[in-house]
Amino acid sequence: MARRIESLFLPGPAGRLEALLEEPGQGEPRAAALVLHPHPLGGGTMHNKVVYRMARALRQQGAVTLRFNFRGVHLSEGEHDNGRGEAGDARAARDFLLKSYPGLPLVVAGFSFGARVALQCWEGARRVIIVGFPTIYREYSLLDQCPVLRVFVHSTNDEFGPREQLQRVYDRLWGPKRLFWVEARDHFFGNALDAFEQVIRTEGLPR
Repeated sequence: MARRIESLFLPGPAGRLEALLEEPGQGEPRAAALVLHPHPLGGGTMHNKVVYRMARALRQQGAVTLRFNFRGVHLSEGEHDNGRGEAGDARAARDFLLKSYPGLPLVVAGFSFGARVALQCWEGARRVIIVGFPTIYREYSLLDQCPVLRVFVHSTNDEFGPREQLQRVYDRLWGPKRLFWVEARDHFFGNALDAFEQVIRTEGLPR
């Protein structure tokens, strides 16, 4: 049987959201994963290469993945809202995924801006995967407010989250957490996307 790949529109708080639902290639899904893209004003979409690699790695480990474009991106309705409205978009997508696949453990994952949004829609999730958390914005309270396992995956040369700064933020966090460094050229895991994807395959889903 061919795996399910479906382009669809989800109802969001500011209008419909363009989305892509993909089931794993082999067997029934054993987890559900919401994967969130980087900053729309910087060209971020659900087809960003880091987001694509993250979703693929999670599917290879048995997750059904849902990616979508935040409000105002491509065919998604609404206008950019500096992360506030986008958190509502993510909660709507999360709720759709939970309703469509009841009983599966939920993972919420995000890259850069998407990581900040992921930390605002952790309810119901077993873990949050925080890729390229942009420490330069100093929104550290988002990390403190998330009580579930936070899995950080970070480039060693991230211009939006310098290594020393991210390490200090991580070290002071209480509660369940893990941190994985990827030797990469920049924020987008230049020259290291394969290594990044391997970390997600190994650490992305609950065992």
